[in-house]
Amino acid sequence: MDESFGPDFITVTDEDGNDFELELVDTLEHQGVTYYAMFPAVEEDEATGGPKDVDADDEEYGLVILKAIEENGEELLSTPDSDEELEAVYELFMERFFAEENEE
Repeated sequence: MDESFGPDFITVTDEDGNDFELELVDTLEHQGVTYYAMFPAVEEDEATGGPKDVDADDEEYGLVILKAIEENGEELLSTPDSDEELEAVYELFMERFFAEENEE
């Protein structure tokens, strides 16, 4: 993924109307469906101007996988329909991430 222009951010709204900003990490197509791998956007620390410290064990921080669906002619992002679908796509993303790491 080319990051010469910086990371891509997507704002999503949950069922309760809450907005979340996510950083797009990668996309892939699996069985005719496009999936997005994202991490919650990290806020900047006002004192240092850099990213705030993130606790990797915090349940609010982790890989988010969403898929593109079409509803009423509009493309929306949705969670995978089943744990099996989520696990299969998660494994595909992990294979890609580790393959890219090994190439460097």
